[in-house]
Formats: sequence, C-alpha cells, structure tokens
Amino acid sequence: MNTSAQYFYPNRMGRIILLSMEEVIGLNGVNAVLNLASLSAFIGNYPPDDATLAFPFSTVSSLTGMLEQVYGPHGGRGLALRVGRACFNYGVRQYGKQLGLMDTAFRLLPLPAKLQSGAKAFAELFNSCTDQHVQIEEEDGKLLWNIERCPLCWGRKTQEPVCHLAVGVLQEALYWLSGGKVFHVEEKTCIAMGDKACTIVIDLAPIF
Repeated sequence: MNTSAQYFYPNRMGRIILLSMEEVIGLNGVNAVLNLASLSAFIGNYPPDDATLAFPFSTVSSLTGMLEQVYGPHGGRGLALRVGRACFNYGVRQYGKQLGLMDTAFRLLPLPAKLQSGAKAFAELFNSCTDQHVQIEEEDGKLLWNIERCPLCWGRKTQEPVCHLAVGVLQEALYWLSGGKVFHVEEKTCIAMGDKACTIVIDLAPIF
C-alpha cells in the first residue's frame, strides 16, 4: 500500500474525533496528545463543521497511536474504545437523519433487519463522504466490517490490531440500534499487521 498518498476524512469527522477525545481525556489531555503528535496547530483550533475533505488519514492515525504512547497499550486501547463510542454519539446527531436512522419505518424494523440496514447505511456513509473504503459481508451469523483503506492505522506497523476507535464506534452503534443490547465486537485482522484489510467481526446475536 502506498502510504505516501493523501487520503482524507471530512473536517466534520475530524472535529468529532477531537471533541470525543476531549470528552474522554479532557481538554488538557487532548492538548498534550496534539503537542506530542506534532499537531499543535489544532490546539484551540479544531476543524470547521463542514464536509470538506481536509482532515488527513495520517492525522487520524497519529492521534490514535499517540493515545497508546501516552497512556500505554492497554490504557490507550481502553481510551480509544471510549473515544469511539463518543464519536458515534456525536456522529449520529450529525448524520442520523441523512442515514435514515431517525425514520419511523427504520425504528420499527425487527432487530436483524435493523442491524443489516444500519450496517449498510454506515458503510455507505464512509464510502460516499470520506476516502475510507468499507465492505460488509455476513458469514456464519457474524457481520464482517472490512475497512480496506483505514485511517486509524494509516502508516503504522504493529504486532496486533490497533483500530480500537472503530471497534468503539461499532459497539455504540449496535447498542443504539438495538435499544440497549451488547454485542461482541472484535478486530481480527489489521492492515498495520500486514493484512489486506482491517476486519472487525460482529456477532449478530447479542451477549445480553
């Protein structure tokens, strides 16, 4: 993969990530991470709330990677999961109507249909509004969320999956879509490990 190429999230998603980090680790924590990641230009100057594709994948990767450096692998993972859950809650306010998630017809669907429709809508959002590529498939009662161009581990080389923020987003999305049920969500492959895609496996039967 050519990691020298430039790919982007919209400013709005970059802003959501930074606001979510602020919610989880506080403003001082965010400023420290930005300083250490050589991203101090964002201190007190988050991206505007617009759809312009101008928030680089390399910046997303630097932010999530720096969480692990500052808080340790275990602490950074836990924080990234929480940041991901916060990202969904910010994001559903921004994109929920566009995705059709607020429609009465959608809310009345049975749970399996709701999960399938919701997953397709989320994937389409990323594929149409960002440079991230997502493909979804079903296999043996599981939903496979395949990120084929991933901002979260962009340019990184690791020994284990590191796209914890995406796992957190999907955990919270499932919780929201199902009306409070908890599902097993785990990243099985990661481009940072040399895999072809970052594959997050979702058990479609809730744990509880």
